[in-house]
Amino acid sequence: MKILKVQTLRGPNYWSIRRHKLVVLRLDLADLADRPSNEIPGFYEGLVEALPSLMEHHCSRGKRGGFLERVREGTMMGHIVEHVALELQELTQMSVGFGRTRETSEPGVYLVAIEYENERAGRYAARAAVRLCRSIVDSGSYPRAELEQDLQDLEEIRAEEALGPSTESLVREAERRGIPWRQLAARSLIQLGYGVRQKRVQATLSDRTGILAVELACDKDGTKRVLADAGVPVPRGTTVRYLDELQDAIAEVGGYPIAIKPLDGNHGRGITLDIESWEAAEEAYEMAMADSKSQTILVERFYKGNDHRVLVVNGQVVAVAERIPARVIGDGRSTIQALIDETNRDPRRGSGHDNVLTKIAIDRPLEQMLERQSLTLDTVLDRGEICYLRGTANLSTGGIAIDRTDEIHPENVWLAQRVVKIIGLDIAGIDIVTPDISRPLRENGGVVIEVNAAPGFRMHVQPSEGIPRNVAEPVLDMLFPPGSPAHVPIVSVTGTNGKTTTTRLIAHIYRQTGQVVGYTTTDGTYIGEYMVEPGDNTGPQSANLILQDPTVEVAILETARGGILRSGLAFDRCDVGVVLNVAADHLGLGDIDTIEQMARVKAVVAEAAAPDGYAVLNADDPLVAAMAEHVLAQVTYFSMNPDNPIVREHARQGGLAAVYENGYLSILKGDWTLRIDRAENIPLTLGGKAAFQIANALAASLAAFAQGVRIEAIRQALMTFTSSAKQTPGRMNLFDLGRYHALVDYAHNPAGYEAVGVFVQNWPGTKVGVVGGPGDRRDEDFQLLGKLAAQMFDEILIKEDDDNRGRARGSAARQIEAGITVARQEGIARVRRFETILDETTAVNTALDRAVDGGLVVVFPESVSRAIDLIEARGPRETTKTTSTPKNPIADPASNRTSQHSEVKSV
Repeated sequence: MKILKVQTLRGPNYWSIRRHKLVVLRLDLADLADRPSNEIPGFYEGLVEALPSLMEHHCSRGKRGGFLERVREGTMMGHIVEHVALELQELTQMSVGFGRTRETSEPGVYLVAIEYENERAGRYAARAAVRLCRSIVDSGSYPRAELEQDLQDLEEIRAEEALGPSTESLVREAERRGIPWRQLAARSLIQLGYGVRQKRVQATLSDRTGILAVELACDKDGTKRVLADAGVPVPRGTTVRYLDELQDAIAEVGGYPIAIKPLDGNHGRGITLDIESWEAAEEAYEMAMADSKSQTILVERFYKGNDHRVLVVNGQVVAVAERIPARVIGDGRSTIQALIDETNRDPRRGSGHDNVLTKIAIDRPLEQMLERQSLTLDTVLDRGEICYLRGTANLSTGGIAIDRTDEIHPENVWLAQRVVKIIGLDIAGIDIVTPDISRPLRENGGVVIEVNAAPGFRMHVQPSEGIPRNVAEPVLDMLFPPGSPAHVPIVSVTGTNGKTTTTRLIAHIYRQTGQVVGYTTTDGTYIGEYMVEPGDNTGPQSANLILQDPTVEVAILETARGGILRSGLAFDRCDVGVVLNVAADHLGLGDIDTIEQMARVKAVVAEAAAPDGYAVLNADDPLVAAMAEHVLAQVTYFSMNPDNPIVREHARQGGLAAVYENGYLSILKGDWTLRIDRAENIPLTLGGKAAFQIANALAASLAAFAQGVRIEAIRQALMTFTSSAKQTPGRMNLFDLGRYHALVDYAHNPAGYEAVGVFVQNWPGTKVGVVGGPGDRRDEDFQLLGKLAAQMFDEILIKEDDDNRGRARGSAARQIEAGITVARQEGIARVRRFETILDETTAVNTALDRAVDGGLVVVFPESVSRAIDLIEARGPRETTKTTSTPKNPIADPASNRTSQHSEVKSV
């Protein structure tokens, strides 16, 4: 058994629209391919011994023990690996439950999809599952030590990769609200939302947090002086930079007891409280100086009382916690060391901020605390005797938190909210020392010790005692007030052919609305009028670039098959999912072997459309039209046939559609027909002769109209969008070279050839084709290209791509020649002459040299830019059919303009 490939999916995908985090193994079962589990001696017993908790897996039986029943009765090893990988993650506190196993067309090779919570852990668990199963097959067992090491490794990965508790609470709340989030590449930044509507957080700092407020809060002495001037009770204190200033500072604050802390410290580091002697003060000074970046020490009068953290978000107190320093309670027989060890065995305690509580570390500050109490680690405490191990109550040093939100006095609430406004923070943690938080500070001598920017949420979200508080909720309410969106409109376009043209056209339509449009295509990524990155950018990485950009107001994303299979979609949902068509292209790649499987890949885009969004489907393509059955969004159709029965029934029920009727591109809305314009007036359609471009225009118009773009804007966009090398490079670019014309189109599959062929067959003169295709296609695909070319052209020059994608040089050309020969034998060929010139540049130049008067040279290039450069070197003028705006433009019924065509009752 061998892992051939591991893929990580991070969005809606071929396996699941809802389960976005999946690891997919391509697994060769090898000698186990024909051996179900019941035929492997001792396997069931070895598996149960290694992982008895698999009893909780219901599997398809829908009951406890259902999976193990299947193992006992006989199931394939890929299915078992799936369940083992899930269970290994469950045993290390990662909640997962989704898995799927499918056989591929290659004998003995399976695809195994496994859900993960943490990406690294998911990949590790998948590999460990294979090791475990292989070991049981070979020896009947999996060594306990190896299993424990696997689990330890997974726990370490989880801890290393986990978000902090504060960030975790924020992203979980965002997920609950349907707000997308992602980690950015630097400084632990989290992006919430998309494009221009995004917000960013770093722990509990938000992009609303003012730098002046943060700087003031980090200056403990400055904070205290500002608050004192405002009448807020604060400790008496002063700062020192040298040890010889310490005696005077102690006297200035009123003598012992005192507290010494770094002026710019955090998380309780370098702080010593309740100092009663000069010797202790000297030692505390050295410890504070070691943790101070500014080499400045704050000396304060120490106030006895309980330590409280009051959390204020957006000007409102949302949680209060009493913090108790790390401590142990004697039992009359155990040493302090033993009590600490026992406390640290609490499963709630972990390292740093990973768990609800933090383990108590034995270090110099702890030993100093014991010395001040005349204790050591070997001291045995009396039963019930409390020994405090830290002077500060920070959870990060082993303290505990008790929720006191319902106990704080209203006057203290008012004071805390006033303090935060004085400092200027949007999210703040106020540290208050008071004997009783339920009484006003002015009555019991309580004081505000400090104000914290970026306060931790752990003590409120997971208190040691009391009610957990959802403090992330008010933060999200602040960042995204009720009714304010976190998404920008997203239109995702897929299909076998026409994706780039349709994507560019939709982007062009949206630009008429004045919004900043970000879009991705096979020739580059664009924001507004500018290219950000060149290249074939139709995968999730390019989509992420658009969705992360804070200037983008609308995202139009060409979404190719490869990206869906490799990584899933880059977005959680889209507002419009457009599926243009499904044809036999890329079959045999990525374990997609049939056109029905390819349709399932393309359907991911339609199914990812939000319930309040739209799926735009081609009613003329049965595979696309059938996707409506699984779509949650509102379904709309486009069709070149106004009598298409699917469209007619859809319109009868009040549905939205776009059709080509009576020479017009029209929108059907229930009983009404809203005409956009005649196809012959739209440059993209080359005078109405390029039928597939009419279909692309229908899809684009429908996608925009469904999102509320007005008919006038759609019409204006159609009238100003051309099949030019500038607007749609490689998409029906027609050049006038004087005595003949040249056409460049990036058709590279049979459906693309057929679409261009509809236009070519109407050309009156001699037609020369420069043909080829990507090397990773099947032999039968190349043969079909040859057969189609033979019916389109009078002369054919066969070339190959520079990158043959692993295919032997000349092999693709020979298959195309074979297809031409078959067409001739079947009597369906018009071609009179063909030859092979493998180099694309030479082939294009040869075709242009041989062009005759009134003829047409058609180039299906690998490199669109190269082909266009070769043609433009001959001084052409690019040809597009244009017309002026009609005298009686069709008005949007919502506008005040009307015309004789504005509303045509459907018949």
